[in-house]
Amino acid sequence: MLRRVDPVDVLAALGLEGSGWAAPVHGGAGVGFAEHAPVAPASVMKVQVALAVERLIATGRLNGCERRVMKASGRTPGPTGISLMRDEVTMSVRDLVVGMLTISDNAATDELIALAGLEQINQILSELGMKQTVIRSDLRQMLEDIAHDTGFCSYAELVAHDPAVEGPPSAGEIRQRIAHAPALDPAHGTRTTAAEMVALLQAIWNDRAAPAEACRRVRDHMSRQLVMNRIAPAFDSTVKVAAKSGALLGVVRNEVAVLTLSDDAAYAVAVFTRKDPANTASPAAIDAAIGQIARCLVDDLRR
Repeated sequence: MLRRVDPVDVLAALGLEGSGWAAPVHGGAGVGFAEHAPVAPASVMKVQVALAVERLIATGRLNGCERRVMKASGRTPGPTGISLMRDEVTMSVRDLVVGMLTISDNAATDELIALAGLEQINQILSELGMKQTVIRSDLRQMLEDIAHDTGFCSYAELVAHDPAVEGPPSAGEIRQRIAHAPALDPAHGTRTTAAEMVALLQAIWNDRAAPAEACRRVRDHMSRQLVMNRIAPAFDSTVKVAAKSGALLGVVRNEVAVLTLSDDAAYAVAVFTRKDPANTASPAAIDAAIGQIARCLVDDLRR
């Protein structure tokens, strides 16, 4: 018999902190570690935003077909989608949700947060029993706050800073300041827990989090996430994966997912990691660790 791999040891081998939790989608005991510890979710919080928006659409409080016009100026920065476009973009509310969950579009996310309202989104999360989950600000404000705490006037200035040309702060100093920014501290910024994310996925997959059509749309969009290089590679090709990943400024790297196996057994999994700024573990190594941890937890459940 193969020796069981301890997921905590997987994190320790890379010098990471983190948490993980998994449970059967349709009910049953869960397994994991540090599952109630608050964590910075990064883009994993887009699942909560998507659910809130789809719930508001399904209950008639938002019009999913409404066209939203997003000007190029003042657009939330990000590595994909609308954030990269130079001209005015017009898109329906429901299509903004698609972009947010499939390619993690930051500009789409902030447009939806502005439309639904932070107070209303957090109220929905509270109604679902997510007492340790709070979205403190939109993504643009979070990035600007991190820049200010790092000593820059704006996020654009932080990104453009070249220590070799402009002098201090050095790249190492910037990494240290970013890691200690309040916006990335779960005690002050946006936060969740592995246990609450698994419970949310269970509620979405069982149509308890919102009307059935709203839950179905969130499930469908998560199954089409473009980047599948964390949890999915730890399982064979017969396993269906619906996921949402998150990463932020080299500090946190996360993923939540629902895995449906060939025997139709389904498991909700959440893995969150945090790296010290002096740690040289590569993103690829952390991605592999996230997958390995998810596999360990699911294997434990299936035993």
